[in-house]
Amino acid sequence: MSVQAITEARQYLSFKLGSEVFAIDVAQVREVLDLTTITTVPRTPEFMAGVINLRGSVVPVVDLRLCFDMTKTVSTRNTCIVVVEVMIDNEATVIGALADSVEEVVDLEPDQIQPAPRIGTKIRTDFIRGMGKREAQFIMILDIDRVFSAEEISVVRGVDGAKTVAEGALPALA
Repeated sequence: MSVQAITEARQYLSFKLGSEVFAIDVAQVREVLDLTTITTVPRTPEFMAGVINLRGSVVPVVDLRLCFDMTKTVSTRNTCIVVVEVMIDNEATVIGALADSVEEVVDLEPDQIQPAPRIGTKIRTDFIRGMGKREAQFIMILDIDRVFSAEEISVVRGVDGAKTVAEGALPALA
């Protein structure tokens, strides 16, 4: 969905990665969890923090800071897991995303959202739906389906052509 497609006020869950504020459409957020034990899965990329047991279901957890070329998330009392539902290959998939802290749910009108800046070819802005402006602060509104697109998640594939994390190639938690 592009900025032009946003024609009515929407609610977004805002969260921090470092000093930057990001937001996700609340319609895609399932829940926000306190940081819990994350089981590391061998032979996965660094951005793949591991998996959690969410009421009997295995949910992959991704370190968004590493996805955005930031330093690895350091656990604090504010660190949490934002559980989102994304569409990968036309299938609803639940994924957890580490965030330094969750801020609040914000209402943004269409006139408060501008397209992501086109700075050049080295910086990827295709995963940013728009830049929200709230008071004097900019909020990067993520297109979470693109952040966790099949192309991005496919890096989790093993050399032997194993399934991606999003396709359920994770061990069962005891």
